[in-house]
Amino acid sequence: MGKRGYHHGNLRQALVEAALELIEEKGPTGFTLSEAAKRAGVTPAAVYRHFSGREDLIAEAARQGYEIFGDLMQYAYDSGQPSALAAFEATGRAYLAFARRHPGHYIAMFESGVSVNHSPELAAASRHARGVLEKAASDLSQHIPPEKRPPASMFSAHIWAMSHGVVELFARNSPGTQSPFPADELLETGIGIYLRGLGLIPPDT
Repeated sequence: MGKRGYHHGNLRQALVEAALELIEEKGPTGFTLSEAAKRAGVTPAAVYRHFSGREDLIAEAARQGYEIFGDLMQYAYDSGQPSALAAFEATGRAYLAFARRHPGHYIAMFESGVSVNHSPELAAASRHARGVLEKAASDLSQHIPPEKRPPASMFSAHIWAMSHGVVELFARNSPGTQSPFPADELLETGIGIYLRGLGLIPPDT
């Protein structure tokens, strides 16, 4: 791909977009700031006007990813209302959709080794995205007696982990790994088993 260049002060975003392309192509540790600068059409020295190093650049890509992810999760949650179950299931599907549509952001967020506490802005974006799923879990579990109800944070963490596992193992073409079922179906049935175990949906007849 040719140089994208920049104008009118959008160098920062041009560098993020260049980094996202390189992350997809080479992984989060497989490129240098010089390569990102070249892809953006600027000199390496120009990068340091905006980012202190590669980790700082990747952290900004992750922050933007969490913003997109949070918005997508919120839209899915809102679209599933007024049914708490439909809203909850929609957020699970949104996780897979995000990983497929935004692989560079996904890698920056979850596979780069950059902490969500790298900056206050990144931490806030991460909390917002996780908060949507936690709200969906809380809504869905309201009719469970309080003494038997799992904390919403634990409930949502289980589903987050399941979604992440399906993405990592079966939705991103892991070498040598192939699921006998579509990733969407695998996640949907897994969530169904989990929810039945909590008594949130009736057993299959």
